[in-house]
Amino acid sequence: MQNRIVKRREFKGNSLLKWVDDYVLVDIETTGLSPQTDEIIEIGAIKVKENKIVDQYDSLIRIDYPLNPFITNLTGITNEMLQKGKDSIQVLEEFMEFTGKDIIMGHNVNFDINFIYDKCEIYLDSYLKNDFVDTMRIAKKVIPNCKNYKLGTLAQMFDVDYKNAHRGLKDVEITYEVYNKLKEYARGDEIWR
Repeated sequence: MQNRIVKRREFKGNSLLKWVDDYVLVDIETTGLSPQTDEIIEIGAIKVKENKIVDQYDSLIRIDYPLNPFITNLTGITNEMLQKGKDSIQVLEEFMEFTGKDIIMGHNVNFDINFIYDKCEIYLDSYLKNDFVDTMRIAKKVIPNCKNYKLGTLAQMFDVDYKNAHRGLKDVEITYEVYNKLKEYARGDEIWR
């Protein structure tokens, strides 16, 4: 059995399980699953105030090696597209400025938070400290008997358009719609009032 090194992210924000109306919803696309060895290739985000979208951020990030064809097939992002992207430092600085101290939201957001946290530590010598809300965690509480909690499954359940998924900005738009449907769905539940 292989020993796995677990990275301690001591300045990482707290995971919140509550409804919020002001937040930044984020989704990233990456070269793989490991924040230690893979890179972010796209960050998409929307800023929400009083439950209304007020701003958006989206950027591709240049990498210095060819993208795995699996990632291109999944996301539609090509090596040519990434050559026109910005460098990691610039995108992370822009994202951190866009986000400020707002609560971050996302679907299975720990994945995104861990990547962004590690890349901020490496490239910016700073930390992503924002508290965060995971819509997948909320879905598990609100719909305990769902067959799975993938964003596509929830989008289908709530009749949310899932076309062009697996791109940063499109995924945050889908998650925003699913989050609002979850909130509506939970209205009658005493726990969530």
